[in-house]
Amino acid sequence: MSFSKVSVHGGHSGSFCGHAVDSLGDVVAEYVAQGFEWVCLTEHMAPLRQSMMPPEEAAAGMNVAEIQARFERYFEEARRLQALYRNDIDILVGFETEGYAGYEADVAALIARHEPDMLVGSVHHLHNLLFDDKLADYQRAVTLSGGIEALYCDYFDVQLELIERFQPAVVGHFDLIRIHDPDYRQRWEVAAVRDRALRNLTRIGELGLILDLNVRALAKGADEPYLSEPLMAFAIETGIAMTTGDDSHGVDSIGKGLDAGVAILEARGGSSDWVRPARGRHLK
Repeated sequence: MSFSKVSVHGGHSGSFCGHAVDSLGDVVAEYVAQGFEWVCLTEHMAPLRQSMMPPEEAAAGMNVAEIQARFERYFEEARRLQALYRNDIDILVGFETEGYAGYEADVAALIARHEPDMLVGSVHHLHNLLFDDKLADYQRAVTLSGGIEALYCDYFDVQLELIERFQPAVVGHFDLIRIHDPDYRQRWEVAAVRDRALRNLTRIGELGLILDLNVRALAKGADEPYLSEPLMAFAIETGIAMTTGDDSHGVDSIGKGLDAGVAILEARGGSSDWVRPARGRHLK
């Protein structure tokens, strides 16, 4: 199995993310050392409201002004590294969105201020709860949605809103909502859930966006990446682009899961002829 090493989603670092480690400079140097052809640096967006401060930053007492200043430094450092390594690796500098209440204005403001090369459109919140961290918050979100299947429906509805509003070059970990659900494969058999997922995939294809073949799930012990098998099969059948994302959060996680993820993709009939995000294709 031979494929080009690329990542549409990753480059989180301890310099600019409370739940990552290592400096951004060390992260980029490791991408170069491993022979990646190109990568997208996609640090988490800095919220413009205190209530949505990430857990680690909130615990450290960080305020909105401080996290915005840190985000400014992220772009400065990422642009510096982009220029420094321009002969070794093609770097796209972007950020990863959130999906909390009011995110639309925040994302638009950050796009205007920082002019990213690209966006990863991700949803990590429902009912303003960060559902992909603590199991207790996931369970609270299930209760607020009115059940596990309703939670999936809510997730895919918010995801579609984000896709339509910003048309991000990359849609991040498409089925992240399964993260704390050991029975997630059963959800794809529920018409209301399946129809929403396929609706979103269809729209991604119509808009020419790229699916993040997110292999971080494999590196953390799951037996398939984001996308799950029936969703990946639909994407392959309908010709939707999928490109690997290692979702790295430090030097040690760079490239982890790529071999396994590509093997799964190719075994299911998918292509490792990767599509690179177009610079500046998102809406403002």
